[in-house]
Amino acid sequence: MEKQAHPYIPNSPKKIRDDLLREIGVSSVDELYSDVPKELFNRKKLKLPKTHNEYEVFKEVRNILKKNKTVLDMPTFLGAGVWPHYVPAAVKTIISRGEFLTSYTPYQAEISQGMLQALFEYQSLIAELLEMPVVNASMYDWASALGEAALMAKRLTKKNVFLVPRIIHPERLSTLKTYAEPASIKVIQIEFNKDTGQLDLNDLESKLSKFRGNVAGVYIENPSYLGFLETQVDKISEMAHENEALFVVGIDPISLGVIRPPGDYGADIVVGEGQPLGNPLNFGGPLLGIFATKDDMKFIRQMPGRLIGMTRSEDGKYRGFVMTLQTREQHIRRERATSNICSNEALCAVAAAIYLSLLGKRGIVELGKTILYNSHYAMKKLNDIDGVKAPYFNAPHFKEFLAMFHREGIRVEDIHKGLLSRGIHGGKIVKKEFPEFGESMLFCVTEIHTKRDIDMLASVIREIVEEGG
Repeated sequence: MEKQAHPYIPNSPKKIRDDLLREIGVSSVDELYSDVPKELFNRKKLKLPKTHNEYEVFKEVRNILKKNKTVLDMPTFLGAGVWPHYVPAAVKTIISRGEFLTSYTPYQAEISQGMLQALFEYQSLIAELLEMPVVNASMYDWASALGEAALMAKRLTKKNVFLVPRIIHPERLSTLKTYAEPASIKVIQIEFNKDTGQLDLNDLESKLSKFRGNVAGVYIENPSYLGFLETQVDKISEMAHENEALFVVGIDPISLGVIRPPGDYGADIVVGEGQPLGNPLNFGGPLLGIFATKDDMKFIRQMPGRLIGMTRSEDGKYRGFVMTLQTREQHIRRERATSNICSNEALCAVAAAIYLSLLGKRGIVELGKTILYNSHYAMKKLNDIDGVKAPYFNAPHFKEFLAMFHREGIRVEDIHKGLLSRGIHGGKIVKKEFPEFGESMLFCVTEIHTKRDIDMLASVIREIVEEGG
């Protein structure tokens, strides 16, 4: 056999590579990447440093890492999909045990009783939190869970229009469209009330009428991407069901200690992000997608991913945990699979189960109240500054809020840079996503923010605004 061109790549010999390309019907490796824009290719030789021994590499990497600043090093008011929360020490201690840390995923389910039980507990705790009877343990993040919800809605209804709010995380919307396009699902956005941010029910009614008989699902987020709470949930649920569409709700699970759970207002499918439940920021990942549905076998059989169940021995003496439902393409014929989700976020789900167990019912309520108090205190302090409107929307908020800087000559980028120069990380600049909100920034305030942190934020912003940037 021809000598390998690369010691770690068995397919590197030219003959083997040419045989592979011929078999799949392309003429070159470049043709495999023909859909990647040409300007993204780097044709220049990489300027790599000379080789170093292990200790030299260790020192260099350590010096680079020292440049990082985390939420522990500076007050940080950035959320927008991944939020800073306190993770109890017990969470990391337990998930660091080898039984959890190395198990990855229960392919040989019957001998993975410990992991299966942990995932069953996760499902049970999330089901109680959402007031939804069936929860899976297999989604990557909120965005992919939303994409799967749209596909599931189409399978159940045989319709191909999916209605979503215009105020939605742009990356979440992009992921949804990526899932929807190959399935011929049209993603249509609903306008919002300019004063309150609430879904425009007249526009919703207009879209339901325009696509009458073809709407698979109506989706809302509560809290919304910009932090305000949707107060019309019962009416939206009613309108979706009157038009024989599924009602899909996106949630931040931390909020459910203080606001109504989606199962209470008629949700058919619930998705969300489990990162706030005991998972650190990790530079934006890994995350944990929440996915739940109602107790109807038509719905359950169309759920993506896997569902863990509990059973008993024939004599009733012993209980065991099993993979009750596994509609992934690895387990059943590909054409019958509901999803190609190829792994799961098992360790993140175990962390969420530990976190919720530590907090308990009373703890999740107290946490929600603390976040409400802190975020509303921050809104008041910022709104007291001449030239700042906070919150932007006249609506109840949870954890996040939009602040607009309307003094002439002030740019939100100046606010951001001014905060950084004084050791504070501000919120997310959203004016490119929503230019109609002007010089605006999305702030996140949670239980980790002290009164001193919030007062410092307000004081520095006042100073920057008064100095004119």
